[in-house]
Amino acid sequence: MDVAGGGELGTTERVLTLLGLLQQRRVWTGAELADRLRVTARTVRRDVERLRVLGYPVHAGQGVGGGYRLGAGQEVPPLLLDDEEAIATAVSLLAGAGGAVAGAGEAALRALTKLDRVLPARLRHEVRALSGSVEFFGRGRTPVDPEVVMTLAGACRDEVEAGFDYPSGSEVRRRRVEPYRLVASDRRWYLLAYDLDRDGWRSFRVDRMTGVSARTWRFRPRAAPDAAAYVQEGVASRVYAHRARFLVHAPAETVRAQIPPSAAVVHPRGDDRCEVVSGGGSLDYVLMHVALLGHPFEVLAPPELGARCHELAGRLAAAGAAPPGGPTSG
Repeated sequence: MDVAGGGELGTTERVLTLLGLLQQRRVWTGAELADRLRVTARTVRRDVERLRVLGYPVHAGQGVGGGYRLGAGQEVPPLLLDDEEAIATAVSLLAGAGGAVAGAGEAALRALTKLDRVLPARLRHEVRALSGSVEFFGRGRTPVDPEVVMTLAGACRDEVEAGFDYPSGSEVRRRRVEPYRLVASDRRWYLLAYDLDRDGWRSFRVDRMTGVSARTWRFRPRAAPDAAAYVQEGVASRVYAHRARFLVHAPAETVRAQIPPSAAVVHPRGDDRCEVVSGGGSLDYVLMHVALLGHPFEVLAPPELGARCHELAGRLAAAGAAPPGGPTSG
């Protein structure tokens, strides 16, 4: 955090800058702080004393290895974040708010609320845009560029078209969309948007986008599907060559605890049954995973998967009837 433009700061701004420096690193020498603030060592000592009067426990060490450090106090001192740090923090908190760890989501939302209260107006506007444009069905993990997320979130909020380059097969094509919501899964971030060139709703992986920009052309919002549910169903089944539906005789919450949200969509069907929708490169692969859940189940679709169950059941029964160790010689 260098003094911008080499100008001389006022006392208040300089003291806040000093506090920010002390929060960045464990120990600073007086000479280092004086150089960063472009003041004398005497001024640094005066500013340190001002922080102490305000209640910040700034400790000063003596000798060659001495220096200034911010100690632990009875209360957490306010963080000083630059614009990029504030945006990155908001993205991380929102990802945490979608986590599955008990209590973590609520804590992340409380922290995001506190961040929103202390940010300058220009940043509070951006963070609120992000807060209102993100939904979850898991916990986001794949790193994404915070600037891209903020651009897309702002476009969702302002209801303006967005454009980006996106891979399609062996090509990268420019896409024009009406962005609706950002969705964080247990693995990645997605954008639910209406694709203007393909005339339909689509979900896009944010980490695969390049050249992201928000346009000035406003659009009238369309009737949209549930963002998190639409993206989850796409990730779990629509993108695969084969899709299957099962009726599982177990509570939905029990099955959800066994299957990652990006692998299947689980719909409650009463208190003790649920419908599982999943996809894969082969129907055998999907069938194997449902069978390994350990619950009774029925195949709802496709019809050929029922026939496949009978075939595999016969093969497994024959394998179980074979003598242990195979034939023996006398």
